[in-house]
This record gives sequence, structure tokens and C-alpha cells, in this order.
Amino acid sequence: MAGAGLVAIKRRIRSITNTTKITKAMGLVSTSKYQKIRKLVDTNNNYVFKLEKIMKQVTDNYEEDNIYIKGNKSSKKMYIVLTSDTGLCGGFNWAIINELMSNLKGNKEEYKIIVVGHKGRVIFKKLNIETVAEYVDILDVPTQKEATIIINHALNMYSNEEIGEVHIVYKKLISAMRNEVRIEKVLPLNFDDEENSNKQEIDNKEYVNIESIDDNAMYQITSLYLGNKMLNSMLHSKASEHKSRMESMGSATDNANDILDKLNLQYNRSRQYAITQEISEIVGGAEAQK
Repeated sequence: MAGAGLVAIKRRIRSITNTTKITKAMGLVSTSKYQKIRKLVDTNNNYVFKLEKIMKQVTDNYEEDNIYIKGNKSSKKMYIVLTSDTGLCGGFNWAIINELMSNLKGNKEEYKIIVVGHKGRVIFKKLNIETVAEYVDILDVPTQKEATIIINHALNMYSNEEIGEVHIVYKKLISAMRNEVRIEKVLPLNFDDEENSNKQEIDNKEYVNIESIDDNAMYQITSLYLGNKMLNSMLHSKASEHKSRMESMGSATDNANDILDKLNLQYNRSRQYAITQEISEIVGGAEAQK
């Protein structure tokens, strides 16, 4: 009986050891991907900040009645929700969905959703929430082409007055140790929020010749800005996803190691008990033959 118990423990040890190898490997891969995309996030942040400066100059000084600045007649809101295509990243996706759901008010007719990522699509189906578009299989390093396709869908609906606001919902990488879910309104254009105002003072008449901008140029400028804002959000989302997966795999490896320690202790105790029992049987048999 003791031998059978030892075999079962040994099998569990072997199984958990193999699992630990997988979680360690996945953690290393996620760490490598995170470090790579983190550099791109830092670079892209600087570019988008410069672009926001120019857009603020335009919105502060453009005097014509323009829907991209002053809004349109629709009261519906569009939410572009960025989630992951794969799992094993802890509560990454549910944190985003829960934050969105806690902010949605009114009936389902008052908002529309574009979901990016297979996991988000699955979650919305579980919640019985319809989406107007779904984009999956996004590259580990999102491209400008992907970002432009996604945001243009929302921009066209806004231009046709099917929606009156566009928001991006994603996890933003605040620092190497912290990220948080953000719901950022990108249409109508607004740069008076606290985050932008705290960056630095902007001379909003320094660069842009407002008189040369007409409605068509305003559309082109808005499209350019939103495409880059979308790419920046997707880069932040991917970096946060890899960070979450890296932490999840690290926790899984630590938990597996704890289980291995307990199993090894149990195995050694069972083995010691089996040896002691065998010695007792031998001694008992020898005494019986005297």
C-alpha cells in the first residue's frame, strides 16, 4: 500500500514539474514581449503628445461650426473596447469589461460597442451584449494599418451622425509597476482634461495657420490624429496584457513550487514510513524464528 502511495505522489510531482516548466517558459516569453513593446510605447507617447499639442491649437482657434469639435445631433455613444486575443493573463479582460459596464447607463439602444480581441468578443456574448464590429487576431505589435481600420469604422459612423461620442476603453500602462483601465473620449475632440493640462503649458497659437483649414482639411487632420491615438491605445493595451500575463505566469510558477515543496515533504515522510515498516517486519520475522 505504501508503495502505491509513493508512486501516486511521484506522478503528481512529475506532472507539476512539467507544468512549472511551461509557466516559466510562458513567463519568459511574456517578459521579452513586454520589454520590446514598452520601448515602443514610450516612443509613441512622445509622438502622440506632440500631435495633441497641434490638435489643441486647432480646436482652440477654429471658429467654424465643425462636428468634430462641437459635436453632432446624435446622443448615442460608441465604445471601442480593447481586450486580448489569448488567455492566461489573469483578470486583464474582466477588469476592462467590468469598468465599462459600471460606467454604462441607460438601455442598450443608447450605446454601441466595437470590440477588439477574441476574449472580449466571448465575454460580450456571455453578457448578451451585441457589438457592431469585432476585430480579432491583432499582432503582438499593433500596426498603424490595424489602428486606422478600427478607428475609421467609428469615425464614419460619427460623420454620418449614427453616434455622437466615441470612447476608447483600454488598460493604460502608467508605469513599470502600474496600469489602470481608462475610458477616454476622443470624439468630439476635447483636450481640456486634467491629464493633458498637467503635461505642460501649450501656446495654442504658435504653429497652426487656422485660416488655411477648411472642413475637408479638418476631417483629414482629425482622421490622422484619431488613427495615431488608436495605435497608442492599442500599444498600451498590448503592453498591459503582456505585463499581466507575465505576472500571472510568475504567480502560477510560485504556487506550483509551493505545491512541489509539500509533495516532496509528503513523499519523503511516506518513504521513511515505508522503510521503517519494512525494517519492523524484518525484525519481527527474525524474532519469530528464534
